[in-house]
Amino acid sequence: MKTPDTPENEQDRLETLRSIDILDTDPEERFDRLTRMAKRMFGVSIALVSLVDENRQWFKSKAGLDACETGRDISFCGHAILGNDIFVIEDALEDERFTDNPLVTGDPKIRFYAGAPLRYLDGNKIGTLCIIDQKPRVLDTEDYTMLRDLAEMAEGELAAIQLATIDDLTKISNRRGFVSLAQNSISLCARQGSPVSMVFLDLDKFKPINDQFGHAEGDHALITFADLMRQSFRDSDVFARIGGDEFVVLLTNTESDRATKIVDRFRNQVDAYNAEAKRGYDLCFSDGIVGIHPDQDSRVEDLLREADVLMYEKKLDNAQPTRLAKEA
Repeated sequence: MKTPDTPENEQDRLETLRSIDILDTDPEERFDRLTRMAKRMFGVSIALVSLVDENRQWFKSKAGLDACETGRDISFCGHAILGNDIFVIEDALEDERFTDNPLVTGDPKIRFYAGAPLRYLDGNKIGTLCIIDQKPRVLDTEDYTMLRDLAEMAEGELAAIQLATIDDLTKISNRRGFVSLAQNSISLCARQGSPVSMVFLDLDKFKPINDQFGHAEGDHALITFADLMRQSFRDSDVFARIGGDEFVVLLTNTESDRATKIVDRFRNQVDAYNAEAKRGYDLCFSDGIVGIHPDQDSRVEDLLREADVLMYEKKLDNAQPTRLAKEA
């Protein structure tokens, strides 16, 4: 038996796979529909949407198979993601790479395998749409075309997961994406005994920017603010635009006192941008910060509401009003 080789871009590939936040999620009809179609169209015993993790292949959808995952070292899909086209084994018993594979000698007794690599938005191959049978098979040209078409549909569904969690304008996470990522981060920090801080940011007097300079300039202001967040906060932090002129950041391994200093540093960065850009207005914001102790059972939505209240109290004090440029 030959263990699958490791792709040269393995670290990037795994980071892409985990960024989708799809591993170990519940079955979804949009993927189950594809495996049912594949099983029926090709008349095979098994069809899978398989995602190749570090040490396992996990099945987002499965038709004709009870197992939820198998080891990557014995997987056929681990071989399939190494190439750019469909990986086909017409008869596993006649292929020295697989003849003594436990998936061949034991259940599900694979004889035929065909897997089309699934590419994500960044081009990384994160898994396959594959068909499996317990007797040898040969694919013709039309079969290849149909399997590629089904794989493209699966890729579209995977992309939709990401697009549904990304803000169209700023290209950072939206509220849905933030809630999912932030809850995972909070749970991880709780297990590690690390503090977390939630920061709610709201642009001050954003409406006058739209009114005086137009909505295109308002969009530019939002995009710029998001870009400044990317530059200022760490890769381990989770940040998002959750609606209108409202943004939020989850600072991991950070107590509230330190979070205040981080927000002050970000404000200085925004002020530096204002001084250089001179677009006729200044970007300014109010903030609300909530500290989360490791032993707290915290829900993201509750923390957002608490941080929003604190932010609004500061906004009422006009701590950071937006200064529109005076006409010369």
